[in-house]
Amino acid sequence: MFTGIIETIGTLKSVEKRGGSAKIVITSPFKDGDIKTGDSIAVDGACLTVVSFKDGQFVADVSEETLKKTTLGGLKKGDKVNLERPLTPLKPLGGHIVTGHIDCVGKINGARHSGDYAEFEFSIPEEFQRFLIYKGSVAIDGISLTVAKITESGFTVALIPHTLKETTLGLKNAGGKVNIETDIIGKYVERFLSAYKKGEVTEGFLEEHGFLDKGNKE
Repeated sequence: MFTGIIETIGTLKSVEKRGGSAKIVITSPFKDGDIKTGDSIAVDGACLTVVSFKDGQFVADVSEETLKKTTLGGLKKGDKVNLERPLTPLKPLGGHIVTGHIDCVGKINGARHSGDYAEFEFSIPEEFQRFLIYKGSVAIDGISLTVAKITESGFTVALIPHTLKETTLGLKNAGGKVNIETDIIGKYVERFLSAYKKGEVTEGFLEEHGFLDKGNKE
């Protein structure tokens, strides 16, 4: 689990394709002790497992599914990526709950800059638009952002100077691709409402999803 508050930017050193999967090597400002083998790390919002780490460089395996469903499959040597280590009990939840499981790839339709600020417009596949709400949360390349406006094909966000400077969004322009993770709370709400409409909200359904404790029923 992550917060969507990017810690640093890394650089893709190499990509080794292995059939449908791949092994990537990323250099970062992290020092020995910051990351260890087996740790999870969000790379442009996609949760990966660290296979090895030494001298600020870590290796991660990327599955065929991840390569297909995220922008990681199109990364090239030298590309910059957003990095975040997982949430811990002592780490402030400054953004929102981000799982690191990408829903889809979005497209930057427009990037309008005004001084040090910017407004980006994104389009996403229709089936994921129902999880977006005005002023709700969305993770873009792992960055926790607020939906400023809902559009016909997606949404817009307003970016402050810090976000443009400290993440890779400041390096992207119209036509670029990004990883999108919609708010997990919206997914749960949609799932429960869907079951309700179908008449599937029964005592067993509530018990299965933790809303009813069978042992405490009178």
